[in-house]
Amino acid sequence: MLIKHYHKGAIILLALLALTGCSNDLGDLESYVEKVKMREPAPIEPIPTIKPYVRFIYPNHESDPFSMANVAREVVEPTATVAAVSSVKIDENRTPEFLESYPLDALKMVGTVRQNNELWALVQIPGGTIHRVHRGNYLGLNRGKILSIEEARINLLEIVDNGSGGFKEQENSIALFDPKNKG
Repeated sequence: MLIKHYHKGAIILLALLALTGCSNDLGDLESYVEKVKMREPAPIEPIPTIKPYVRFIYPNHESDPFSMANVAREVVEPTATVAAVSSVKIDENRTPEFLESYPLDALKMVGTVRQNNELWALVQIPGGTIHRVHRGNYLGLNRGKILSIEEARINLLEIVDNGSGGFKEQENSIALFDPKNKG
């Protein structure tokens, strides 16, 4: 019982002390504000000088880049020399296979299976579906024809742009996907 009265007394004492701290005596604060107002203001740093732009004139560039003569170029049709550079012909009548709608780097070789003494590769597309392919099938956006299938690799021959308006053949391969090495 004595402890309860002791706690009540301590609480009342703390409340009285808190109220005395909230007195209306703001004299110290007002004198400090007056001192700060009386101080001389710090000088403002001057605006930095801006260096004038000096135009650099590149030698041998007198043509106007916005001239229509430079913009509207004449379309040049491939000539016999371009056709001679590109000996690769594309079979436009061949129906593209399903796996030709995916870029080669999006396809994963996930295994092989042997059927009727022929080795088939298992290729996974984005989304997880697995397709079975064999020599002669096509993969990738560059008309990649499968030349051979090994236990850990699919070797194919792609038809790519040669940069001169024609096409060239380029060998490529897909290695067996290692789930431990996702990089």
